[in-house]
Amino acid sequence: MYKQNIYYYVHTGHRIGLDRFRRACTILSLLKDVDITLLCSDYRIAQAASEFGVEKSVGIDVVRNIPQIAYKGDKLIFDSDEANPTMLKDMKEFFSSFLHIDNEMIVIDDKYFKIEEKTIEMSLFFGDDDYEKDLQKNFSFFDGLDLYLQLGFYYFLDYEDMLREKFPNHFEFEEYDEMIRRSKILITPSPQAVLQNLASGGKPIYIQREDYTTAYQKVFEKLNIPIIKEYSKEELSTILETIDSRKYYNLQQNSSQIYKFIKYNLSL
Repeated sequence: MYKQNIYYYVHTGHRIGLDRFRRACTILSLLKDVDITLLCSDYRIAQAASEFGVEKSVGIDVVRNIPQIAYKGDKLIFDSDEANPTMLKDMKEFFSSFLHIDNEMIVIDDKYFKIEEKTIEMSLFFGDDDYEKDLQKNFSFFDGLDLYLQLGFYYFLDYEDMLREKFPNHFEFEEYDEMIRRSKILITPSPQAVLQNLASGGKPIYIQREDYTTAYQKVFEKLNIPIIKEYSKEELSTILETIDSRKYYNLQQNSSQIYKFIKYNLSL
């Protein structure tokens, strides 16, 4: 008798970053008692997934390659906005259980709720991807700020070297968790970093990048997280002047609820 396999597909890549991947790693760590294979739309992060605690991962290049790995009747957690209504319908018919993770699902690893002393006044994380070198194009937006820069995963070697020179105070990619927990103020277009820093007692500021989805804005408005659009220097200055008096929403740990929700929806 065929044994049903369980897969977790996550949309990743050098043009969209690792936000969904970081969330997927948290969910997989919660479901460590379940045999799940992570499917990544990028071979590079699939090869490095073990460094994030993922035991089984496969790079499949594009979403339509999922049926080349899975069989009809398997189960799938789908963390992506790539599929149109027709594709989603086909997936629901192909898999015996199908769970679509949407942008409004807040999933934060418990480790970020362990409050540490904020020894870094202000950090900048522009995301794990910057294919068009937009950070460089918007250096003027950050002029005058004493920033620690968090380097990303998909940055080019020559670009990283230039950024290290531009920002003498910086965190390497492997120091991401330390940056999140030690930063009092985090300026970032990364939705997952925003939530992680907020959970750790920080005061995140969200930058809406033009090449990123705007779907998280509603969530951040509810959490009273400031949102900056079009790299408004004036808006940033106003936020920084009043940030100590801003009442951020106090996030609660929800790992047990997420665990139960996913197992119920996958009939596990």
